[in-house]
Amino acid sequence: MNKKWWQNEVVYQIYPKSFFDSNNDGIGDIYGITQKLDYLKELGITMIWICPIYQSPMDDNGYDISDYENIHPDFGTKEDLEQLILEAKKRNIKLIMDLVINHTSDEHFWFQQALKDSKSPYRNYYIFKEGKDGHPPTNWRSVFGGSTWEKVPHEDNLYYFHSFSKKQPDLNWENPQMRQELYAMINRWLEKGIAGFRVDAINFIKKDQRFLDGDIDGSDQLSSCFDYCRNIPGLEVFFDEMRKETFDKYDCMTVSEAVGVDYPNVHSFIGEHGCFSMMFDFNYTNIDVENEDVFKPLNWSVKEYKELLFKSQTEIQKLGWSAPFLENHDQPRCVNKLIKDKKYHDYYGPTMLATMYFYLRGTPFIYQGQELGMLNFKRTSIEEFDDINAHAQYQRALEEGFRKEEAIEFLNNRSRDNSRTPFPWKDDLYGGFSKHQPWILMNENYHKINAMAQVQNPKSVYAYYQKMITIRQQSEYHDTLVYGTFEPLESDDEIICYKRCYAKQTVVVICNFSSQKKSIKMRSSIKKIILNNYRDIWFKECHLILNPYQSLVIEL
Repeated sequence: MNKKWWQNEVVYQIYPKSFFDSNNDGIGDIYGITQKLDYLKELGITMIWICPIYQSPMDDNGYDISDYENIHPDFGTKEDLEQLILEAKKRNIKLIMDLVINHTSDEHFWFQQALKDSKSPYRNYYIFKEGKDGHPPTNWRSVFGGSTWEKVPHEDNLYYFHSFSKKQPDLNWENPQMRQELYAMINRWLEKGIAGFRVDAINFIKKDQRFLDGDIDGSDQLSSCFDYCRNIPGLEVFFDEMRKETFDKYDCMTVSEAVGVDYPNVHSFIGEHGCFSMMFDFNYTNIDVENEDVFKPLNWSVKEYKELLFKSQTEIQKLGWSAPFLENHDQPRCVNKLIKDKKYHDYYGPTMLATMYFYLRGTPFIYQGQELGMLNFKRTSIEEFDDINAHAQYQRALEEGFRKEEAIEFLNNRSRDNSRTPFPWKDDLYGGFSKHQPWILMNENYHKINAMAQVQNPKSVYAYYQKMITIRQQSEYHDTLVYGTFEPLESDDEIICYKRCYAKQTVVVICNFSSQKKSIKMRSSIKKIILNNYRDIWFKECHLILNPYQSLVIEL
């Protein structure tokens, strides 16, 4: 295979607003990340991905950018970022940033000029359409609820388009001048010494230019916009151009957010002719909800999850590279989502999940707090939620006939705020995150789950992540766990079992996804036990007996 440097990385995602507050204003910042680099180095990661720190009115916590080349003062300064890049490099830690180019903030200079003057060239940097029969141009529902169209002030029948919030107008990628301005901005960032980008909502940049109404699918009489502005044919043309104008000029790493991409279309994203180094595959991550709506929870089985996970690995393996993950800033905590028996939430559940995903083929991503086994919170009213999408989902749940208590419970299970609570550094006021009340409520269990309690504890989730990373990065199994092929193995419906093979070495990962003991027949002898989240292993005749949520990594 054609080996690339970024296949060797272990990436740690930082939500800067909630990582560490160095100046005690209640908001995490860039210098706070710099101060915690030694913690990350000790964990063993090799790269950090920082969520948006650009200038922004913070309607969507930084994913609404008003200036791509300036830093939001809450996070610090350009000098702070330069220092972070320098200090990270001293520790052999690279840095990638978020690239948000489907939309800008409505406070961006381009959009302000577009509103101000109908003859401005910036009017064509966005998508403006005339309404029809007193209604918006189409009946599409935005990702955050409500129409995708917002009336333009002081113009009788004109609307602008937004896939997400009304304060996030979509850029018009059909305009070559606008695209060139974005490419120039991307290249300026890469010149500063960052290692690359995680690219946000990139499969939304192509819209169905017919702008047809969709089938009504909710009590709001609207139609989901997904069929008209996500994964639309022609997307690959923009991808090809962007790659040639930017990424190909640098030896950088890019990872695309690619929700809802069918595997026959993956070649546009990754592989020899794809735009990006790797992709996040969401085809198995939203197994617990229908159509990404938090108020439509689904009963799922381990068998279904396993089938989706294995399909993801086998399909992506055919032509490119993946970025396995369990959590991110848009997902709830994985332990609550995937470990149904709460009795195993403290150690065995989190470590089994970690083993299950970390040795998949691809570059693994760890989200802040995941290495501590952080859990979801418990809120009692909508006022306690910050996320714009949480408020939109709450409103939609009420419109669909659910009671307030039910709507809150949906959010407690699935809100994006679950992963955005301040990082618990120690059992102190505000968890050592800040000496000031944080911008968002703490997770109430930080007294028990915090970094200080785990860093020196060899039986902690943190220590287990350290071991996993060391095995992948520095052991005799490095080549197999990084470059080896992925092959699913047959097992009980509630056991996830696969092997990685490279040269003459075979490593098998076995994970019991159940609160019951399970057995698996061993067809080959075990040469070595590489990793075990229990103290012992048990055999009966030719069968390996697995404890509840036990995980094993073995060499055959």
